[in-house]
Amino acid sequence: MKVLDASMKLFLGVSNKDGYELIEKDLILIGSTAIEDKLQDGVPACIDILQRAGIKIWVLTGDKIETAINIAYACNLINNEMKQFIISSETDAIREVEDRGVQVEIARFIKEEVMKELKKCFEEVQSYFSSLSRPKLALVIDGKCLMYALEPSLRVMLLNLSLNCHAVVCCRVSPLQKAQVTTLVKNGARKITLGIGDGANDVSMIQAAHVGVGISGMEGMQAVMASDFAIAQFHYLADLLLIHGRWSYLRICQVVMYFFYKNLTFTLTQFWFNFQTGFSGQRFYDDWFQSLYNVIFTALPVIIVGLFDKDVSASLSMKYPELYMEGIRNVFFKWRVVAIRAFLSVYQSLILFYFVSSSSLSAKDSAGKIFGLWDVSTVAFTCVVVTVNLRLILFCNSITRWHYISVGGSILGWFIFVFLYSGIRTRYDRQENVYFVIYVLMSTAYFYIMLILLPVAALFCDFLYHGVQRWFFPYDYQIIQELHRHENDDSGRKQLVEIGSQHTPDEERSDNISQLPRSISKHTGFAFDSPGYESFFASQLGVQAPQKAWDVARRASMRSKTKIEKK
Repeated sequence: MKVLDASMKLFLGVSNKDGYELIEKDLILIGSTAIEDKLQDGVPACIDILQRAGIKIWVLTGDKIETAINIAYACNLINNEMKQFIISSETDAIREVEDRGVQVEIARFIKEEVMKELKKCFEEVQSYFSSLSRPKLALVIDGKCLMYALEPSLRVMLLNLSLNCHAVVCCRVSPLQKAQVTTLVKNGARKITLGIGDGANDVSMIQAAHVGVGISGMEGMQAVMASDFAIAQFHYLADLLLIHGRWSYLRICQVVMYFFYKNLTFTLTQFWFNFQTGFSGQRFYDDWFQSLYNVIFTALPVIIVGLFDKDVSASLSMKYPELYMEGIRNVFFKWRVVAIRAFLSVYQSLILFYFVSSSSLSAKDSAGKIFGLWDVSTVAFTCVVVTVNLRLILFCNSITRWHYISVGGSILGWFIFVFLYSGIRTRYDRQENVYFVIYVLMSTAYFYIMLILLPVAALFCDFLYHGVQRWFFPYDYQIIQELHRHENDDSGRKQLVEIGSQHTPDEERSDNISQLPRSISKHTGFAFDSPGYESFFASQLGVQAPQKAWDVARRASMRSKTKIEKK
């Protein structure tokens, strides 16, 4: 009756405060619900190592401004040494305007206040540029102010201010605003963006970024299904970026540059031949040689490089996160690197063509006849295949047995093919030009001299360039290679299992137990997992999980009940 009387008073216009005092009195607490919201293990250490790698981290959250700042402090994203710029709508002036209730006036006033704060913060940032002791800067802005800051007239100022800050925290933002901020950095600053989230409210941000990463956890699987990569814990992001991401960038650069190099070298040898024929259209190589060059004779080594090449080990990648900056600066794919590779390709093609064509004028086979066009082209093609394959293995960052197998197999595959192709002839074939050519060539010393001399002469300039570059202009990873050249590649790998784990033994045991597979109880009829099954699965995995006394008693009572029913 007390609740009904209070409800009637509320309906008749009594203030909410009086109604609360009538209802929330002498109540008996039956139960309560709570949501555990805490940082995952290793998040502060992961954010710290990502910042050392040159990655700027922005926090876009729906929490209120005080909670967002506390989270940023807990993540080591903000510290007391930073200068914080806080742009908030929770000011006395804005509250006073909002109390009047005029929406047009509220929007105009908040926009003016946001403009003033952005200009003030940007001027203060510029003043720090001229100072010797420039502190790190952090920007904190809430969703209401961000709504006006993202307008076309203010978004450029917001972007310039944000890019000059070490950390940016946007709180009370909607899913749409998360996507708008990501798009602002993506299109306005022309930066590569990565969006990471664990809930459905992060889907728009993940899809707006260049790369989306979803965390599979308590928030559901919506973020995972909308992302490019899925991880189970936030601190796995360090491994994803600093190890696998950096290796992937290095391998892609190596593969692209090698394809450019080997095709340019092969094509230029035919181009130089056109000067000898007056650009008459006479082909230098046999059709099958040209068709199988990229398909068989040089395909496997570049695949192995794309799969296995790495500059430093995984442990050193985590120990020196600054190596990731080479990818940010695009060190391995600049026009200067492309121009150097093109110059080396021109040099090698000149060596491979003119050495063979000039020396073949005085060379003769075992029958005393001079070499013809197809003899010369076969020698040149053989030297090209050997040179481009050896060039790859000569300058790989890491060499495994698969590199030797792929390079040796490619060269061997060429000889097997040319032996079969030159030794078989039918009336339906058109390989009469190269029929028995390889057998004639291998009966002369000229072929073996060219096979040894030309690759060495062609690769001499490459060897000289890389030696000078490594000695006088080394990359960062080359310095790390020299510092740890006597260490095993897998040394320190155990340090990568967890980043900054601070669990006590009891917490570790509880965490291991919570991840054990469970079986639905078939005896009690309850919808919960039977705790008694934990001890069984724990013993299988070597985790200590003693049985609960009350669970043993429950199962004993269920057995006795079963016996009574049988009787």
